[in-house]
Amino acid sequence: MSILLIRHGETALNVARTVQPPDTPLSPRGLAQAEALARRMATLGLAAIVSSDLPRAWRTAEALAVTTGLRVEPSALLHERNFGDLRGRPYDSLGFDPLHMLDAPPNGESAEAFRQRVTDAFAMLVRLRATLAGPLAAVTHGLVIRELLLGHAALPTGMTVPARIGNTSVTVFAATQPHEVALLDCTRHLGAALGDNEQSLSGG
Repeated sequence: MSILLIRHGETALNVARTVQPPDTPLSPRGLAQAEALARRMATLGLAAIVSSDLPRAWRTAEALAVTTGLRVEPSALLHERNFGDLRGRPYDSLGFDPLHMLDAPPNGESAEAFRQRVTDAFAMLVRLRATLAGPLAAVTHGLVIRELLLGHAALPTGMTVPARIGNTSVTVFAATQPHEVALLDCTRHLGAALGDNEQSLSGG
């Protein structure tokens, strides 16, 4: 019983290392990454797709829907952490790391509130997967995936949560306890031409 965590495709603001407003779309490269991901997912027998309804995640999920014939179900629980008034600002100009700040930025979400929302998202995914006859794909964001891995999944010996989650990467963990991770941050579907840009911002 598997749950697949998928990060959205690349955006221009990922590459520009800018904290992203909620309406940020995929870049042309991100769209191509989503198509490559969809071709990989078409062979896995997915039973359902749930996604953040922020455009960068939703468009990635739509690519999966085309190749699988499944409907995408939205969930606000899978949204990226809300950085409020920091959104739209260059990450490297802030003078601090907003991705790890504990307090809520103005009009944003604290680390504690984000952690609780991700806990609720995890419970939702496990409940949904229990009703299905095949794997569940959840399309979401970098910080959500890291928090799910840090707080709820069991990593085999020698496996550690990466500092950054690649665009359209696939992480697979068991829907039953202890929720062991079988595949971590895999982007083999991208190949050299569409490979993840390691300098881009992973989260926010």
